[in-house]
Amino acid sequence: MDSMIMMPLGDVFMSEFGINPSQFSLLVSAYAIGAFLSCLAGAVYVDRFDRKRALSILYAGFALGTLACALATNYYALLSIRFITGLFGGVLSALVLSVVADTFTFERRGRAMGILMGAFSAASALGVPVGLYLADHFIWQAPFLFIGGFGLCLLALILVKFPTMRGHLEEGLPEKNFVSTFSSVLKDRNQVNALLAGIALVLGHFLIIPFIAPYMMRNVGFDTNALTAMYFVGGLVTVFTSPLIGRLTDRFGVMRVMSGFLFLSFIPVVAITNMPPIGVTLALLFTTAFFVTGTGRMIPPQTLISAAVGPETRGSFMSLKGALQQLAIALSAAIGGVIVVFDEQEKLLNYEWVGYLSIVVCLLALWLVSRLKVAEGN
Repeated sequence: MDSMIMMPLGDVFMSEFGINPSQFSLLVSAYAIGAFLSCLAGAVYVDRFDRKRALSILYAGFALGTLACALATNYYALLSIRFITGLFGGVLSALVLSVVADTFTFERRGRAMGILMGAFSAASALGVPVGLYLADHFIWQAPFLFIGGFGLCLLALILVKFPTMRGHLEEGLPEKNFVSTFSSVLKDRNQVNALLAGIALVLGHFLIIPFIAPYMMRNVGFDTNALTAMYFVGGLVTVFTSPLIGRLTDRFGVMRVMSGFLFLSFIPVVAITNMPPIGVTLALLFTTAFFVTGTGRMIPPQTLISAAVGPETRGSFMSLKGALQQLAIALSAAIGGVIVVFDEQEKLLNYEWVGYLSIVVCLLALWLVSRLKVAEGN
């Protein structure tokens, strides 16, 4: 919810702080850069701790960082706080994926990943519209106060209900440093391919996401209510489709399900990035299709990528994967910020080229995923 809220508020921040698309893309990238750096550290240290202890510490910093965003008085202050929040949020995401992979066998992991992606969609369906509503009817700081406060409530729930997870420590604390961690990954072609696939998947997906909201408002003619409906409808539909896609992955295999949704996703990608001013209902059909197919092309490969390494080093691998994917998010926002520009009427130009580039990168991801194998212990 926290990482998503910046993107639909893009037009708000560009107007509030008087910034251009390139500066807004840096706001999105700041969180990702912080997450990248913390995931590099997590690749060495995350497997040294009980999963619950690590989750609690990281979630506390993440929630407090989100609250602090509401205290930013200018663009540079918000930029700095987003970077700090990313330091906690990056490792947190990798840790959650490690918990799921540790808990479920590979044969049942697709369904589990589908539920996890469904939870992300629920955050979009509920959190993003609420955030837009709060920003539109009160002040732009309101979404950060809401998410941060809600996050502290969830932290209390984690401390009380989340079980201790020390199974990965049964053979003692891993003796690792940066050199040994990265060298062990680079020596394993399967892990290298898994990391490259993860980068390509995220880069292809996030290339068009940062500018969807500004494009819909400035070029297509959406108002705030239509933008809220876009995230609510798209997120709500994927809440139901994500678990179904997970079950399809377990039944028919990663490559079949991924290929089908990947090629289907190109239809809404091209439609959205070339969309002229049209009716809201027709536009929502394409944006909802992008939500569903975009999630559909992510769930199957994530299941296989999590199985590219054994459980004893999965936390480190997922942290390294998270670092590289956060770097891909930052890169995607930066690339979009360079390609997309304002015209004289402050409408966005060149968005269609971002869509075409997204398709090329997604095809590369498909090829990389096809080369992956399931490691022992899964």
